[in-house]
Amino acid sequence: MTWVTGADGSPYGVTNLPYGVFRQNGGPSRIGVRIGSWVFDLAAAEAAELVLAAGTLCRPVLNDFMALGRPQWTAVRQRLTELLTDPAHRDAVEPLLVPLDDVELLLPIEVADYVDFYSSEHHASNVGQIFRPGQPPLLPNWKHLPIGYHGRAGTVVVSGTPVTRPTGQRASAEGPVTGPSVRLDIEAEVGFVVGVPSALGDRVSVDDFAEHVFGVVLVNDWSARDIQAWEYQPLGPFLGKSFATSVSAWVTPLDALADAFVPAPDQDPPVVDYLRDVPHLGLDLRLAVEWNGDQVSEPPFATMYWTPAQQLAHLTVNGASLRTGDLYASGTVSGPDRGQVGSFLELTWGGAEPVKVGGESRTFLDDGDTVTITATAPGPDGTTIGLGEVSGTVRPAR
Repeated sequence: MTWVTGADGSPYGVTNLPYGVFRQNGGPSRIGVRIGSWVFDLAAAEAAELVLAAGTLCRPVLNDFMALGRPQWTAVRQRLTELLTDPAHRDAVEPLLVPLDDVELLLPIEVADYVDFYSSEHHASNVGQIFRPGQPPLLPNWKHLPIGYHGRAGTVVVSGTPVTRPTGQRASAEGPVTGPSVRLDIEAEVGFVVGVPSALGDRVSVDDFAEHVFGVVLVNDWSARDIQAWEYQPLGPFLGKSFATSVSAWVTPLDALADAFVPAPDQDPPVVDYLRDVPHLGLDLRLAVEWNGDQVSEPPFATMYWTPAQQLAHLTVNGASLRTGDLYASGTVSGPDRGQVGSFLELTWGGAEPVKVGGESRTFLDDGDTVTITATAPGPDGTTIGLGEVSGTVRPAR
C-alpha cells in the first residue's frame, strides 16, 4: 500500500516504479519515477538527501545511474518503496510529487547503440510466407541463432514524437523509383536497456543478463515495407528501418517484472552452449496495438522463440562490448493468430486483406494516422504492472 493519492490499484503503483526523464515549463531535464498519476522528482529527492545514488539522480538522463549496477539499483528501489509507503515520510516527499499532466516526458536515456532482433517464430514465418511465397518460411539458420541487425541510435525518439514519412527507392514495373514510402508500417516490440557495460573482447553469459540489463521499454520500430523489400537482399534492413524508432518514456526496472518471467517456448533443435539458458525464461507481457484509437491486435510476448538473455549473449559472443545506454529490441512480437500480430504487414497479409479502421478499409499507414502500443505484465500479489505506452503520429514526407 502507498500513501500517494490514487496510486493504489494503479498499474503504476508501488510495485512498478518506472524511471523516466521530465521537465516542467521548459525547465531543465530531471529524473523522476512514476507513481500513479504523479512523478516523484528524484533530482530534488537526491538534492534533499532523501535518496542517495552518488549524485546520479541529479543528471539529465538515466545513464549514470544505470551504470552503477544492480546493487545500487536495488538499494534505490528499496528506498523509494520505503518513502512511498511509510506515512512518516509523507511530509518530506509530497512536495516533490509533480502531477503527470504538468510535465513533458523526454527520452529517458542517451542511446549508445541500437540493435534490433527478429525473435518471434510466428512473425518470421509470416514474413517469410509473404516475402518468399512457395519457399520455406524460415531460413536454415533461424532456429540456431537470434537473427538481428544494427540500427541507428540517433533516430531513436521518445513516445509522442511525430514520425515523418520516409523517402527512398522502391521497385516498380518500370524499375526503381524514388519517392515517399507507400507501405509504411509498424513493428510492436519490447526493448531492453543496458546499464552495466562490458569490456571489448569479453562475452556476456546468459546467466549475467540481469547484471547488465537495467529495464524494459516498449518499442515501435517503424518500417517502410516497400523500401525494405527492394533493399534488404543481400545485406538486410537499412533505410526501410533507420528513419525512426519510437520508445516509451518510462523504463520499467527488471525488479518490477520479477513475477512476469515464465517458461519460454521449447527450442528444437537444441541450441549451442552459449545460448543455453537454464531456466529458459521469457516474459509474460501482453501488448495491445491501437490504430487511430481502434485496437487491432494483442501480441503476446511470452510466445517469443528467443529470450532476452539469449539475445544479449549472442550480441556479445564475438566480443562486441556493451555500453551504458545500449538498447536492443526483441523484433516484432506476434502470436499464432491474426489478431495477435505486431505489424500491419501481417495484419493485412501484405496488403491483400484490408482491415476496418474507423469504418474505413485500410492496409498501411496514411499521413495523420496515430499508432499507440501499450502493455501489461503480472505483478506480485495479483497486481498489474503497466509499461509506459509508445505512441506516434505519421507526418507527410518532406
